[in-house]
Amino acid sequence: MVQVDISQLSSQCNVWREKLRQYREELNIDETKLRQVAGKPLSKEQLKDVEHLHNQFHIQLINIHDLKQSIKVHDRKMNFEKVAFNGNVNEDSYAKHESLLTEFRLLEETLIDLKNEFNVFLENS
Repeated sequence: MVQVDISQLSSQCNVWREKLRQYREELNIDETKLRQVAGKPLSKEQLKDVEHLHNQFHIQLINIHDLKQSIKVHDRKMNFEKVAFNGNVNEDSYAKHESLLTEFRLLEETLIDLKNEFNVFLENS
């Protein structure tokens, strides 16, 4: 068992899930903007960009959903362990927490890059 404050880890999970909700909302707003641009006359290259961005929005929405669910399951497991193991977290759960943090950071980088790519597209459209 690892001596870790489970409430702190659980709090981190809640922060991650909230940020993922915000990213999901931003992607949905960007998807609406993309549809508006797609309704205008566009060159073949711009149409390729629209398709690429649409696909990326879809993929990243799935990634956000999947990571959010993984975090939710992990948080529930830690809260079960808190009761079952007198407030201690299993070492595997702590390792999973660190792994989820890495996944969250990588997804966040991807989403920031996608947002920048979309903004450049909007500027050029």
